Amino acid sequence: MKNYFRAIRQTFHRRTGLIISTVFCALMIGLLWGGNIAAVVYPITEICLKKDSTFLTWLEQKIEENEQKIADARKKTESLPPTSPQLAVEQKMLLAYQWRGKWYDWSRPYIEKYTPRRPFQTVVFLMVIALIGTVVKTAFIVIHAVLSAAIAQQTSMEIREQFYQKVLDYEPNYFPKEGGTKVISRFTADMTVLTGGLAVIYGKIIREPLKLFVCVAVAAYISWQLLLVTALFVPLIFLGIRWLAKSIKRVVRKSLEEIANLYARLGETFQSIRIVQVFTQETQERRKFHRVNQTCYERAMKIAKYEAIANPMVEVFGILTICIAVVIGSYLAMGERTDIWGIPMLSEPMDIGTLILFFAMLVGASDPARRLADIFTFFQSAAAAADRIYTMIDRPVPIKDPEKPVPLPPFRESLIFDHVSFEYDPNRPVLKDVSLQIRFGECVAILGASGCGKSTLVSLIPRFADPQEGRVLIDGCPLTSLRLGDLRRQIGLVTQDPILFDDTVLANIRYGKPDASREEAEAAAAKAFAHDFIMKELPEGYDTPVGPAGGQLSGGQRQRIALARAILRDPPIFLLDEATSQIDIQSEKMIHEALATFRKGRTTIMITHRLSAVSLADRIVLMDDGQIIADGTHEELLKTSPVYRAMQK
Repeated sequence: MKNYFRAIRQTFHRRTGLIISTVFCALMIGLLWGGNIAAVVYPITEICLKKDSTFLTWLEQKIEENEQKIADARKKTESLPPTSPQLAVEQKMLLAYQWRGKWYDWSRPYIEKYTPRRPFQTVVFLMVIALIGTVVKTAFIVIHAVLSAAIAQQTSMEIREQFYQKVLDYEPNYFPKEGGTKVISRFTADMTVLTGGLAVIYGKIIREPLKLFVCVAVAAYISWQLLLVTALFVPLIFLGIRWLAKSIKRVVRKSLEEIANLYARLGETFQSIRIVQVFTQETQERRKFHRVNQTCYERAMKIAKYEAIANPMVEVFGILTICIAVVIGSYLAMGERTDIWGIPMLSEPMDIGTLILFFAMLVGASDPARRLADIFTFFQSAAAAADRIYTMIDRPVPIKDPEKPVPLPPFRESLIFDHVSFEYDPNRPVLKDVSLQIRFGECVAILGASGCGKSTLVSLIPRFADPQEGRVLIDGCPLTSLRLGDLRRQIGLVTQDPILFDDTVLANIRYGKPDASREEAEAAAAKAFAHDFIMKELPEGYDTPVGPAGGQLSGGQRQRIALARAILRDPPIFLLDEATSQIDIQSEKMIHEALATFRKGRTTIMITHRLSAVSLADRIVLMDDGQIIADGTHEELLKTSPVYRAMQK
């Protein structure tokens, strides 16, 4: 619940005007809700249902009755001795009658001037007033709904941006380890639930209690004692709702977890669709999906059951309250009594019109009370969603800028791994006391079997991870003392799976240098041997959309565009992680030609399995089981390393 209130506090950020307008609309809805009931029920009962009655005849009758009450009250006060305790009560009653008489006198000219003089016209007049009040109330309801939605949507937009900004700072290893689809589930399902919960806060949570309050206030004005008796069962309603609230929050949290699992199952299946189909595992995948889907259904049905209980429970207690009020009120009105068993209930006997108005106010209060029961489902669902979202927003980021970063000039000397050890999981080391120096301008190829630690070693350079032991230094500065942006701006990266965005070819090339001109982007593409195929094979040239993940292009084309992107950035450190392992021979040849030129005047580190890439390297580093087992030129390793010689065969 703490995180839900945190989201509510965020709604106050730069939205004071919206909130004030929303509260004003809710207040007007509440006043019109109770006012419409009072303005229709009481006049119809007291005026329209009596033969040949109009507002004026009703007022004249009331003035006559009130004058008689004033006269009776004066007689009583004059007959009572000054020491009588009843004297104060009678004086108070006399004062109330006198104030009522003044109100009658003040309203009489207006009633004479503006109200109809015939009974049927009076009915029509009342219906027009009721219709106007309803239209005005409806207008406020529409405006209030739009304003509350604006507050909820704007706040959700801010939280999504905070969430997205935080996720961008997560270490890359988080996503394959925890599953990117779980993050997407937070962005979609959880944010939708939280948005609904925020809309409820400024919608029903404000509006319905005001409607309830107005009706209860009018009922209390008629007889607070009678209202208190009819409200005996209200604590039971709140106890029941509290139990439901705890149950709903628990079930909703589990339901959101299952939705995340559903996203994970979908993501894994769609990403692996070729494997699923070629190994004919469609039936098996359907079974897996059915199990997850069935669990989601069961959770949803539990929520539905709790929601189904809430409304009838409130309705039963509401009807019980009204029944008690009807019995007690009828007893008082029919017997013209002001007390029950000696307990005062009324200051004076209640007429039928006032009694019916009291009942109408209780009925009017029951509708917002029922709607408030619905709110608890949204409230608890939003609380569960907020917990899941803010858990990720508050998650500590292990890779971050130092408090006092050291300025980093352009790389010019050396990159050093100083006794570096690293492990993703405890007791499962990936790198073991690795020491390596790479001089500026060198081209180093790192070779080794899969899982030997090559990619992990290189990932330490842009600080995708930090070693548990040892240091990585650039020109003598530990990487952990540098601002991440300063470090990464000096690095270019081309990976095994070329990552392109669903945009144009030009936008993808300029991704690492957005301010580059079109001419600069085309020059970089030419250096990567991509310009010709872009102009000749793509329908719109550089303005051709590449599709999601570059799916409109072949693997070799994607790789050359990724290389052009890195070339345009012109970084002093160039990292190639199996950049030619999954492309055709012709594309590999072109990329090698491009690298032969581009590598000059910068440090290039290549992770590769292909020995054809070794010809570009000044040095070769051979790794096995997280350690460097050989380091030297191609000729030197042929002489000194049996493992390297075996790789040549």
